[in-house]
Amino acid sequence: MRTVEHTRQGAAAQVLTLEERPRPPAPGAGEVLVRMLVRPVHLGDLVGVEGLPGAPEQYAQARTPGVEGMGVVESAGANVQGLRPGQRVAVFPVPGTWSDAVVVPAGLAVPVPDGVSDETAALMLVNPLTLSMLYRAAESALRGRKGPVLQTAAGSSLGRLVAAAAVRHELQLINLVRSTAGARRMRALYPSFPTVATCDDDWRDQVRGHGGEQGVHVVLDSVGGALTQDLTELLADGGTLISYGRLGSGTTSLESLPLVARELTVRGVNVLRWLSRTPEERTQDVAFALDLAQSTPDLFEVADRYDLADFKTAVEHARRPAKSGTVLLTTPRSTDSGRRAA
Repeated sequence: MRTVEHTRQGAAAQVLTLEERPRPPAPGAGEVLVRMLVRPVHLGDLVGVEGLPGAPEQYAQARTPGVEGMGVVESAGANVQGLRPGQRVAVFPVPGTWSDAVVVPAGLAVPVPDGVSDETAALMLVNPLTLSMLYRAAESALRGRKGPVLQTAAGSSLGRLVAAAAVRHELQLINLVRSTAGARRMRALYPSFPTVATCDDDWRDQVRGHGGEQGVHVVLDSVGGALTQDLTELLADGGTLISYGRLGSGTTSLESLPLVARELTVRGVNVLRWLSRTPEERTQDVAFALDLAQSTPDLFEVADRYDLADFKTAVEHARRPAKSGTVLLTTPRSTDSGRRAA
């Protein structure tokens, strides 16, 4: 089978390689073998390849990116209920989905309802589950207040989900995007929310104007880096910065932020810690994700599709600042055609 691997950290196009490996062993008790068909290229996947400061640069064993995707159950181990061979499933969090097949704990394989496309199914877990975690964090930070919430990277796939949830829950949202064109798109999609482009010289003053006298109580930030300083300055005293990504460049030292003087809070949200929630809470979150996939599939926009063998082109596309939607890596349904593609 085909698998994308890396043995060291670095630029994805340089360290990732396509290899032919034996198929995984038969699934054990409580596991299923899933033939992967579609998987997204999340920027978080690329962070895992490129590494973060302080992480190891060389690995003893090859690693395969990806934690989410959609496929078909090929076989099931003992004590597996509710899953059968031939059934479509979405999986998360399952390391190594950039491969033609993976062994998955049965509890992390979600049956895909009829009417939900393969592409939507491949995207229906990570972003909606992140949205659930962000919304709970924002609710906790607001403490019952109705103050404005500012979100960065509002034009991203997750940013549009946040905006859709804000409409549903009557949340006062201010959208922050990078370009004038991105601002036009967001205003067309969500005209009830102000959208500000950071390419404008006065973007900070625009945000303050939309925040009103009470100011911005919460920032949902997936950019970080040098932008953190500006975001904390835009927060009202006692406000909270919720960080869940690292798309930006540069750095901001913690000591430079007026955390004590203005009683600001900085907290992180990581979807890979979603499993720490109770089984009941996880069931509710998955039900929410399934509802979104069935009722509003247009929120799961696809930028383009590439065969798994074309991962370098897919990674380059995923990095484009102006792209709209998520880039997908695909595997043909026929194993033989998959070998030909390789």
